[in-house]
Amino acid sequence: MFTGIITDIGKIIELEQRGDLRARIETVYDMDTVDLGASIACDGCCLTVIHKGQNFFDVEISAESISKTNIGAWVQGKRLNLERALKVGDELGGHIVSGHVDGVAEVIEVRDEGDSTRVTLRAPEGLAKFIAPKGSVALNGTSLTVNEVNGCDFGINFIPHTKQVTTWGEVAVGQKINLEIDTLARYVARLQEWS
Repeated sequence: MFTGIITDIGKIIELEQRGDLRARIETVYDMDTVDLGASIACDGCCLTVIHKGQNFFDVEISAESISKTNIGAWVQGKRLNLERALKVGDELGGHIVSGHVDGVAEVIEVRDEGDSTRVTLRAPEGLAKFIAPKGSVALNGTSLTVNEVNGCDFGINFIPHTKQVTTWGEVAVGQKINLEIDTLARYVARLQEWS
């Protein structure tokens, strides 16, 4: 489990296609405190540490994960939002995030509003019903509040701090973004199906 509060911006330093895709990710995390088998959310995808060094960790990514996320577009040098798994007693500053990406949204508009940036994204049709104004979503692992919803399109506002401590300062039209809908919205919708 994660909170959607990004704690590092990592960088892909190696990619290798074996049976699965293997990625080496540079980080400032103290890797002495990260166990092999630990989960780290990488742009919102919960991935398992299989090898580590002083300033990096390796993960293996299955074809299933690649098919449901934007990982297929990863390249060497790409910067990633990183978050270590939640520990009992940690502050829950965002919302409960599983790291299980539901689908990929597309950035369709970016515009500055004062010092902030307003971004409009288009969700896959099957996920749009789970996105509500003032509700939560995780986008590339970042816990965010939805401003407005219009069909499959929804808006997010990024304040300067968020743009500085995540990769959201680099957002551009056409980008594919990992989308995890709020867990509560998923269960409410499922319960309504049984009513």
